[in-house]
Amino acid sequence: MGSNRVGRVTLPQELRQPLFIGGAVLYLFSCINRYWAPWPPLPAFINSHLGDLLTLPLELTLALWVLRRFYFRRPDFVLPLAWIASTWVVVAIWFELLMPFFKPGMVADPLDVVAYTVGGWVFWRWMNRPALV
Repeated sequence: MGSNRVGRVTLPQELRQPLFIGGAVLYLFSCINRYWAPWPPLPAFINSHLGDLLTLPLELTLALWVLRRFYFRRPDFVLPLAWIASTWVVVAIWFELLMPFFKPGMVADPLDVVAYTVGGWVFWRWMNRPALV
């Protein structure tokens, strides 16, 4: 007979990874806490750097999924270290050197660059793995 899976949607393997889900939930909580929370805000250090820490793992996981699905069409593709490092450089230069000149109120923070570095390392070490087929 037929399958009971009609209409069932499953997330791609990259987006079901526990580190990605945990990072997305933390980022969502951080945004809610920063802009809409009825409870007291998180400490300033966490509020300032949590988003920066989660930026590269979340963005690079989404990029990895898009590249696997639509460009390379290979589930075993992983991002080369040079691509991860160049993403780190672009994000750090854009948000910590250029944006403070163009957007009043933005401040360049060297600790943000450290947070980008840790996030890039987490992605490279634990999240940039071939998909199981």
